[in-house]
Amino acid sequence: GGIVRWSIDTFGASQKTILVWGITAVSLLVGAGLGVASRRQRRAGVAGFAVFGILGGWAAARAALASGGWAWFSALLAAGVGITVLLTLLRLLPFAPTTASGPGALTSTPDRRSFLGYAGAATFFALFSTGLGRSLRRNQSVEGARQEVAANLARSGSSALTRPGDIDAAGFEAVDGLAPLITPNDDFYLIDTAIRKPQVDPATWSMRITGMVEREVELTFDELLAMDQIEESITLSCVSNEVGGRLVGNAIWTGVPLRSLLDMAGVQPGATQVVGRSVDGWTGGFPTEIAMDGRPAMVALTMNGEPLPIDHGFPARLVVPGLYGYVSATKWLAEIELTTWEAFDGYWIPRGWGKEGPIKTQSRIDVPRKGQTVPAGPMAIAGVAWAGRRSVDRVEVSIDGGGWVEAALSDELSESSWRQWLVEWDALPGRHQLRVRATDGEGQVQTAVVARPDPDGATGHHTISFTVSG
Repeated sequence: GGIVRWSIDTFGASQKTILVWGITAVSLLVGAGLGVASRRQRRAGVAGFAVFGILGGWAAARAALASGGWAWFSALLAAGVGITVLLTLLRLLPFAPTTASGPGALTSTPDRRSFLGYAGAATFFALFSTGLGRSLRRNQSVEGARQEVAANLARSGSSALTRPGDIDAAGFEAVDGLAPLITPNDDFYLIDTAIRKPQVDPATWSMRITGMVEREVELTFDELLAMDQIEESITLSCVSNEVGGRLVGNAIWTGVPLRSLLDMAGVQPGATQVVGRSVDGWTGGFPTEIAMDGRPAMVALTMNGEPLPIDHGFPARLVVPGLYGYVSATKWLAEIELTTWEAFDGYWIPRGWGKEGPIKTQSRIDVPRKGQTVPAGPMAIAGVAWAGRRSVDRVEVSIDGGGWVEAALSDELSESSWRQWLVEWDALPGRHQLRVRATDGEGQVQTAVVARPDPDGATGHHTISFTVSG
């Protein structure tokens, strides 16, 4: 858990890309070490490839979406190819690196041309295999199925996107650098545990409701589409988001109310936790009462008027207003299980995070940027604020440690949506500091107490410094 928290804090949404490149670099370094060792003793390289193959097969076979047989076959085949290439290259070495004798020692000295030719051929084969693998993976993508769903929704008129309020008239969209009220899908933050995003075909996918229910229910994608749906503007945030961070976004989600699905299954008395399970094995859990208290919790099928992007959980995911994603936002949903609060902990709980995960009241300064230099004169100070499902009632800004100045707020799309805020200020030359705080709809003012994201969300006032030129 600590390593994961450090990686998110340090690398943000790039953490998995850096992880994959790190694995590649370390593997190449280990391979180079095995190559050096193999010049003295062939058995070292053979053993190294064998260990890589066994570890690779074990790791791949553990993946929820993998075929155990094929995982072991491909890993051991790769190890066998590696051993064969290694031994062949060793026989073609252009000079004897040691005078050691006995089994496994190298004594032959073929010509350099044969060695370089075979090494080049092996490199070409490796690159070709990599390209073939990527091509096969692209062919397995369900993006085509997703586009077909989008076309069907467009034909039925189900994909129309409503946007309450006359946002343009409020003037917020004219502020350059201010986060839009609705975050485009491509810009919406991504934090999850999947290195390779699951490819789930809606034609064969189904979702089950199990556990402490009167009757187990299994629903296909088409059956969910045919049910009555709700649409709501909901802000989602990652618990790892630092004060003023970007791991937060607001979208208009459409889906089947979670309460309707639970009523269909019949929740048994004593079922105090709803657990979402992803097709790749990830889990998150939250109190059953949250699904029943009237908030627009849903099994979401569309995001901003189009089918969920693959990265955001296509074909279906859970969206629960007011909770951080690590306890509620199960993507690539496969199962909803009813159980007790004590009987199960979701993926992140044993790794040191709080179990309940309510979103805390937060506000962020988008304009001006930290460290920016702006010209003197009239300028906009602007940003966004959110408070789970408690709505945002007021935002205030302090300039250079002075009193709190109330900001103008954009229209409220819903109590679960963030709001844009704006203060007009006549900037004087010099170095300045800004601080922002929000007040939620229950009258609670955002705390100034600074706390890290772990275990249940960061707190404090977003504070920046910037310069006004003369």
